[in-house]
Amino acid sequence: MTVMLDTNIIISAGLFGGGRLTALTLRIADEFSLVLSSAIINELWCVINRKFPDKKQAMERFLKHLSFEMSYTPKELDNEIFPKIRDKKDYPILASAIIADVDVFITGDSDFTPVEIDRPEILSIRDFAEKYI
Repeated sequence: MTVMLDTNIIISAGLFGGGRLTALTLRIADEFSLVLSSAIINELWCVINRKFPDKKQAMERFLKHLSFEMSYTPKELDNEIFPKIRDKKDYPILASAIIADVDVFITGDSDFTPVEIDRPEILSIRDFAEKYI
């Protein structure tokens, strides 16, 4: 099963997750085929640089422990071909999950919850753990 983690999950697990969330995220990377997109990695570093510049090394250490495949997100996206989402800035993230053809997209962002698509399945990390671990 292929899984994509949203930026908020990576930041939470890498910087603030403590043992449990971090361990769950690492377990997902070990037991499933984890895919991260260029859009997610770019957004991750923008957030780190803007909000947590003193945490760059901690995030680098965390990412070194994650086994993942990279998926490229095109710079130019036609938002009309993807499902509607409230926050327009989330289009590259949603498009990344669709383009990478992952089975599950794990997010803590409630803007993704009402998106009605067959694939990927959009779940919180708690729902994913209950269903698949």
